[in-house]
Amino acid sequence: MKPEPSNVRDIDDEAEAAADAQGLADIQAGRVVSGEAVKRWLRSWGTADRLPTPRVGD
Repeated sequence: MKPEPSNVRDIDDEAEAAADAQGLADIQAGRVVSGEAVKRWLRSWGTADRLPTPRVGD
């Protein structure tokens, strides 16, 4: 596992570009978690009925 960069200049531009491309491909393919699902999950924190982490398609 690579250590965290100590500053912005240490960021691996190639790895960042690959991660961006994968994220965009996921969005275009519909592999996303809706904002509403995330809101419901976050609002459940600290309650007796905490929801499970939302997954793609929720």
